[in-house]
Amino acid sequence: MEIIPAIDLRNGKCVRLYQGDYGKETIFSDDPVSVALRWQSEGARRLHIVDLDGAAKGEPSNLEAIEDIIAAIDIPVQVGGGIRSIETMEQLFAACVERAILGTVAVEKPDVVKEACQRFGDRIIISIDAKDRMVATRGWLQESTVTASELAGKMIELGVMRFIYTDISRDGTLTSPNFEAIAEFLSQVSAPVIAAGGISSVHHLTRLAELRVEGAIVGKAIYTGDVKLSEAFKAIRELQSKRQETW
Repeated sequence: MEIIPAIDLRNGKCVRLYQGDYGKETIFSDDPVSVALRWQSEGARRLHIVDLDGAAKGEPSNLEAIEDIIAAIDIPVQVGGGIRSIETMEQLFAACVERAILGTVAVEKPDVVKEACQRFGDRIIISIDAKDRMVATRGWLQESTVTASELAGKMIELGVMRFIYTDISRDGTLTSPNFEAIAEFLSQVSAPVIAAGGISSVHHLTRLAELRVEGAIVGKAIYTGDVKLSEAFKAIRELQSKRQETW
Protein backbone atom coordinates (compact mmCIF):
# COMPACT_ATOMS: atom_id res chain seq x y z
CA MET A 1 0.00 0.00 0.00
CA GLU A 2 1.24 3.43 -0.92
CA ILE A 3 1.11 6.22 1.68
CA ILE A 4 0.45 9.55 -0.05
CA PRO A 5 0.88 12.85 1.82
CA ALA A 6 -1.71 15.50 1.01
CA ILE A 7 -1.17 19.17 0.34
CA ASP A 8 -4.39 21.19 0.25
CA LEU A 9 -3.99 24.62 -1.33
CA ARG A 10 -6.12 27.65 -0.60
CA ASN A 11 -5.03 31.17 -1.55
CA GLY A 12 -1.58 29.76 -2.26
CA LYS A 13 -1.18 28.41 1.27
CA CYS A 14 -1.08 24.88 2.67
CA VAL A 15 -4.23 24.36 4.74
CA ARG A 16 -6.55 21.69 6.09
CA LEU A 17 -10.31 21.85 6.39
CA TYR A 18 -12.51 20.15 9.00
CA GLN A 19 -15.03 17.83 7.32
CA GLY A 20 -14.59 19.80 4.10
CA ASP A 21 -15.95 22.99 5.73
CA TYR A 22 -14.36 26.04 4.10
CA GLY A 23 -15.21 28.01 7.24
CA LYS A 24 -13.13 25.69 9.42
CA GLU A 25 -9.66 26.14 8.00
CA THR A 26 -6.28 25.65 9.63
CA ILE A 27 -3.28 27.18 7.87
CA PHE A 28 -0.21 25.00 8.28
CA SER A 29 2.21 26.83 6.01
CA ASP A 30 2.38 29.75 3.61
CA ASP A 31 5.16 27.93 1.72
CA PRO A 32 3.73 24.80 0.04
CA VAL A 33 7.03 24.10 -1.73
CA SER A 34 8.85 23.64 1.58
CA VAL A 35 6.07 21.32 2.74
CA ALA A 36 6.35 19.24 -0.44
CA LEU A 37 10.12 19.01 -0.05
CA ARG A 38 9.67 17.88 3.55
CA TRP A 39 7.33 15.02 2.65
CA GLN A 40 9.65 13.98 -0.17
CA SER A 41 12.65 13.99 2.19
CA GLU A 42 10.73 11.79 4.64
CA GLY A 43 10.22 9.12 2.00
CA ALA A 44 7.04 9.96 0.13
CA ARG A 45 6.96 8.57 -3.40
CA ARG A 46 3.95 10.58 -4.52
CA LEU A 47 2.05 13.69 -3.42
CA HIS A 48 -1.67 14.37 -3.45
CA ILE A 49 -2.48 18.03 -4.15
CA VAL A 50 -5.95 19.53 -3.90
CA ASP A 51 -6.79 22.99 -5.20
CA LEU A 52 -9.54 23.90 -2.73
CA ASP A 53 -10.27 27.23 -4.40
CA GLY A 54 -10.54 25.43 -7.71
CA ALA A 55 -12.91 22.83 -6.29
CA ALA A 56 -15.30 25.56 -5.15
CA LYS A 57 -14.97 27.76 -8.25
CA GLY A 58 -14.90 25.04 -10.90
CA GLU A 59 -11.54 25.94 -12.39
CA PRO A 60 -7.93 25.71 -11.19
CA SER A 61 -6.99 28.62 -8.95
CA ASN A 62 -3.60 27.61 -7.54
CA LEU A 63 -1.81 26.51 -10.70
CA GLU A 64 1.25 28.64 -9.99
CA ALA A 65 1.74 27.01 -6.58
CA ILE A 66 1.26 23.57 -8.15
CA GLU A 67 3.84 24.31 -10.83
CA ASP A 68 6.30 25.56 -8.19
CA ILE A 69 5.89 22.32 -6.23
CA ILE A 70 6.41 20.15 -9.30
CA ALA A 71 9.53 22.11 -10.26
CA ALA A 72 11.03 21.62 -6.79
CA ILE A 73 10.47 17.90 -6.23
CA ASP A 74 11.46 14.66 -7.96
CA ILE A 75 8.38 12.57 -7.22
CA PRO A 76 5.07 12.48 -9.15
CA VAL A 77 1.98 14.38 -8.09
CA GLN A 78 -1.72 13.81 -8.54
CA VAL A 79 -3.89 16.90 -8.57
CA GLY A 80 -7.59 17.50 -7.98
CA GLY A 81 -9.91 20.45 -7.52
CA GLY A 82 -11.87 22.23 -10.23
CA ILE A 83 -10.89 19.91 -13.08
CA ARG A 84 -14.03 19.88 -15.19
CA SER A 85 -12.85 20.07 -18.81
CA ILE A 86 -10.45 18.32 -21.18
CA GLU A 87 -8.66 21.65 -21.65
CA THR A 88 -7.92 21.88 -17.93
CA MET A 89 -6.56 18.33 -17.92
CA GLU A 90 -4.31 19.15 -20.86
CA GLN A 91 -3.08 22.22 -18.99
CA LEU A 92 -2.22 20.18 -15.92
CA PHE A 93 -0.51 17.41 -17.87
CA ALA A 94 1.50 20.06 -19.72
CA ALA A 95 2.64 21.25 -16.29
CA CYS A 96 3.93 17.69 -15.60
CA VAL A 97 1.10 16.59 -13.32
CA GLU A 98 1.08 12.78 -13.44
CA ARG A 99 -2.59 12.13 -12.60
CA ALA A 100 -5.69 14.30 -12.76
CA ILE A 101 -8.39 13.71 -10.16
CA LEU A 102 -11.98 14.29 -11.29
CA GLY A 103 -14.89 14.64 -8.90
CA THR A 104 -17.85 16.88 -9.72
CA VAL A 105 -17.58 16.23 -13.45
CA ALA A 106 -18.15 12.50 -12.85
CA VAL A 107 -21.66 13.28 -11.62
CA GLU A 108 -22.50 16.24 -13.82
CA LYS A 109 -20.68 15.52 -17.10
CA PRO A 110 -19.94 11.80 -17.54
CA ASP A 111 -19.24 12.34 -21.25
CA VAL A 112 -16.20 14.39 -20.26
CA VAL A 113 -14.98 11.48 -18.12
CA LYS A 114 -15.44 9.09 -21.02
CA GLU A 115 -13.39 11.29 -23.35
CA ALA A 116 -10.75 11.81 -20.68
CA CYS A 117 -10.34 8.07 -20.17
CA GLN A 118 -10.10 7.51 -23.91
CA ARG A 119 -7.41 10.16 -24.24
CA PHE A 120 -5.44 9.84 -21.01
CA GLY A 121 -6.09 6.29 -19.76
CA ASP A 122 -4.95 5.57 -16.21
CA ARG A 123 -3.79 9.15 -15.69
CA ILE A 124 -7.41 9.83 -14.75
CA ILE A 125 -8.65 9.14 -11.21
CA ILE A 126 -12.22 9.56 -10.06
CA SER A 127 -12.54 10.93 -6.54
CA ILE A 128 -15.71 9.74 -4.85
CA ASP A 129 -16.37 11.95 -1.86
CA ALA A 130 -19.19 10.54 0.21
CA LYS A 131 -21.19 11.30 3.32
CA ASP A 132 -23.47 8.53 4.55
CA ARG A 133 -22.50 6.78 1.29
CA MET A 134 -24.01 9.59 -0.83
CA VAL A 135 -21.72 11.47 -3.22
CA ALA A 136 -20.99 15.17 -2.64
CA THR A 137 -19.81 17.54 -5.40
CA ARG A 138 -18.51 21.06 -6.02
CA GLY A 139 -15.87 21.07 -3.32
CA TRP A 140 -18.16 19.00 -1.06
CA LEU A 141 -20.61 21.90 -0.96
CA GLN A 142 -23.46 20.03 -2.67
CA GLU A 143 -24.90 16.57 -2.02
CA SER A 144 -26.05 14.45 -4.95
CA THR A 145 -28.65 11.68 -5.10
CA VAL A 146 -26.11 9.09 -6.24
CA THR A 147 -24.49 6.51 -3.96
CA ALA A 148 -20.74 5.96 -4.03
CA SER A 149 -21.00 2.43 -5.42
CA GLU A 150 -23.53 3.46 -8.09
CA LEU A 151 -21.23 6.21 -9.32
CA ALA A 152 -18.22 3.88 -9.32
CA GLY A 153 -20.07 1.33 -11.43
CA LYS A 154 -21.00 3.95 -14.01
CA MET A 155 -17.45 5.27 -14.11
CA ILE A 156 -15.93 1.82 -14.69
CA GLU A 157 -18.23 1.43 -17.68
CA LEU A 158 -16.74 4.67 -19.04
CA GLY A 159 -13.19 3.36 -18.69
CA VAL A 160 -12.12 4.61 -15.26
CA MET A 161 -9.29 2.51 -13.81
CA ARG A 162 -8.75 3.98 -10.33
CA PHE A 163 -10.73 5.65 -7.53
CA ILE A 164 -10.14 7.73 -4.44
CA TYR A 165 -12.76 7.14 -1.75
CA THR A 166 -13.10 9.85 0.88
CA ASP A 167 -15.53 9.83 3.78
CA ILE A 168 -16.27 13.54 4.23
CA SER A 169 -17.56 13.15 7.78
CA ARG A 170 -14.14 11.84 8.83
CA ASP A 171 -11.90 14.13 6.78
CA GLY A 172 -9.73 16.42 8.87
CA THR A 173 -11.24 15.13 12.13
CA LEU A 174 -8.36 12.94 13.36
CA THR A 175 -10.89 10.34 14.47
CA SER A 176 -10.57 7.25 12.28
CA PRO A 177 -11.37 6.15 8.74
CA ASN A 178 -14.80 4.70 8.09
CA PHE A 179 -13.46 1.17 7.72
CA GLU A 180 -16.90 -0.33 7.24
CA ALA A 181 -17.78 2.00 4.35
CA ILE A 182 -14.36 1.53 2.76
CA ALA A 183 -14.62 -2.27 2.96
CA GLU A 184 -18.12 -2.12 1.48
CA PHE A 185 -16.91 0.10 -1.36
CA LEU A 186 -13.97 -2.21 -2.08
CA SER A 187 -16.32 -5.18 -2.28
CA GLN A 188 -18.44 -3.40 -4.89
CA VAL A 189 -15.70 -1.93 -7.09
CA SER A 190 -13.48 -3.90 -9.46
CA ALA A 191 -10.69 -1.33 -9.63
CA PRO A 192 -7.87 -0.08 -7.37
CA VAL A 193 -9.03 2.21 -4.56
CA ILE A 194 -7.09 4.85 -2.62
CA ALA A 195 -8.64 5.64 0.77
CA ALA A 196 -8.79 9.04 2.48
CA GLY A 197 -10.42 10.69 5.45
CA GLY A 198 -9.92 10.39 9.20
CA ILE A 199 -6.51 8.71 9.27
CA SER A 200 -4.86 9.68 12.55
CA SER A 201 -2.50 6.84 13.49
CA VAL A 202 -0.12 4.30 12.01
CA HIS A 203 -2.56 1.63 13.18
CA HIS A 204 -5.21 3.10 10.90
CA LEU A 205 -2.80 2.77 7.99
CA THR A 206 -2.03 -0.87 8.71
CA ARG A 207 -5.77 -1.62 8.98
CA LEU A 208 -6.30 -0.01 5.58
CA ALA A 209 -3.43 -2.07 4.18
CA GLU A 210 -5.12 -5.20 5.50
CA LEU A 211 -8.26 -4.19 3.60
CA ARG A 212 -6.07 -4.18 0.46
CA VAL A 213 -6.56 -0.59 -0.59
CA GLU A 214 -3.98 0.49 -3.15
CA GLY A 215 -3.06 3.62 -1.25
CA ALA A 216 -3.92 5.88 1.67
CA ILE A 217 -3.91 9.66 1.60
CA VAL A 218 -2.75 11.22 4.84
CA GLY A 219 -3.41 14.89 5.52
CA LYS A 220 -3.95 16.58 8.85
CA ALA A 221 -2.30 13.80 10.89
CA ILE A 222 1.13 14.35 9.34
CA TYR A 223 0.88 18.09 9.99
CA THR A 224 -0.08 17.66 13.64
CA GLY A 225 2.50 14.91 14.19
CA ASP A 226 -0.08 12.23 15.02
CA VAL A 227 1.42 10.23 12.13
CA LYS A 228 5.14 10.30 11.44
CA LEU A 229 5.82 9.23 7.87
CA SER A 230 9.00 7.32 8.73
CA GLU A 231 7.09 5.17 11.25
CA ALA A 232 4.22 4.70 8.82
CA PHE A 233 6.44 3.53 5.99
CA LYS A 234 8.24 1.13 8.35
CA ALA A 235 4.97 -0.36 9.59
CA ILE A 236 3.70 -0.97 6.07
CA ARG A 237 7.01 -2.57 5.03
CA GLU A 238 6.87 -4.91 8.02
CA LEU A 239 3.27 -5.84 7.24
CA GLN A 240 4.18 -6.61 3.64
CA SER A 241 7.14 -8.72 4.76
CA LYS A 242 4.88 -10.79 7.01
CA ARG A 243 2.48 -11.34 4.12
CA GLN A 244 5.30 -12.57 1.89
CA GLU A 245 6.47 -14.99 4.59
CA THR A 246 3.03 -16.58 4.74
CA TRP A 247 2.77 -17.05 0.97
